[in-house]
Amino acid sequence: MLALVIGTAVSLVVTLFGTKLLISILIKRQYGQFIRQDGPTAHHVKRGTPTMGGIVIILASVIGWLVGHLAIGQLPDYSSTLLMFLFVGTGAVGFADDFIKISRQRSLGLSPRAKIIGQLAVGTIFAVAALSFPNKQGLTPASTAVSIIRDTSFDFAIAGVGVGVVLFVIWANFMVSAWSNAVNLTDGLDGLATGASMVTFAGYTLVSLWQFYQSCTHPEALVTICYNVRDPFGLAVASAAIVGACFGFLWWNAAPAQIFMGDTGALALGGALAGLSILTRTEFLGIIIGGLFVVILMSDVIQIGVFKLTRKRVFRMAPLHHHFELKGWQEITIVIRFWIIAGLFAIAGVSLFYGEWVYKL
Repeated sequence: MLALVIGTAVSLVVTLFGTKLLISILIKRQYGQFIRQDGPTAHHVKRGTPTMGGIVIILASVIGWLVGHLAIGQLPDYSSTLLMFLFVGTGAVGFADDFIKISRQRSLGLSPRAKIIGQLAVGTIFAVAALSFPNKQGLTPASTAVSIIRDTSFDFAIAGVGVGVVLFVIWANFMVSAWSNAVNLTDGLDGLATGASMVTFAGYTLVSLWQFYQSCTHPEALVTICYNVRDPFGLAVASAAIVGACFGFLWWNAAPAQIFMGDTGALALGGALAGLSILTRTEFLGIIIGGLFVVILMSDVIQIGVFKLTRKRVFRMAPLHHHFELKGWQEITIVIRFWIIAGLFAIAGVSLFYGEWVYKL
């Protein structure tokens, strides 16, 4: 537990003070956010607000994760190192997108093709590495089996080992892309994505910690219902560090935001959520733990799909939070209520996770 507390505290302090420094640097360089012209008119006053705050979230999380491990005299394990690689890698793609926008003074950053190639490169390296280098118990960080709360009997490897690896790589890349887009779409109101990420990663911290105490390699675990997850403690430390980073960043990102996380932060947080769901073997449970992001993503998918078929709109504007803005809700009201919803989803997901363990007890 000491590593989790220290990791969370260190990342919180780094973002709390580091974000203020980044704001000063970005203002001096006049690196500000562009606002979509077809969005709510109330957002036009946000034009020029510093962006790329995700740099601090990523840096603080990595520092907190490292210090948390070193504080107990351990080096980071393989699984959490892979998670941080995915976190930083997807953040780097987002940074490139943000930097092109602000340096060239335009609303378009990386081309869709370049962004997809970047995400595919990071996601593929992560997926292949996650199936490599088994530990003494023969466990790799990920498996080719599709998971709900644990690995299921549906295994991509049934089609053959080589084909199974290819199918898993495709599956992992789909998850990275889906979660990154979900968090990116949620990052449309001051503090919304930051607060929602904080409670979602807190949920995953609890899941990973419980898996550690009930790991099949833990001496006190009940073997009949233990978890075959590699390095769950390291994943808990990494997740807790991200919680602390979001907590500290929220001080500056809450309405009225003095800085936005940008694609740098949104893609990184989405990538980390995908990585955690894969590495903890909770791929479909993650849909509930991060339910708010899923709802917002689906609102955009529904809006586009229905409009193409019928030329009619389901929502006044998508994603969903903008719909409520156009209905007259205050931004801060939407954000707080959506935080509550995110918390309820996280609680529901963790409860299902624990309930499954109790049911098998």
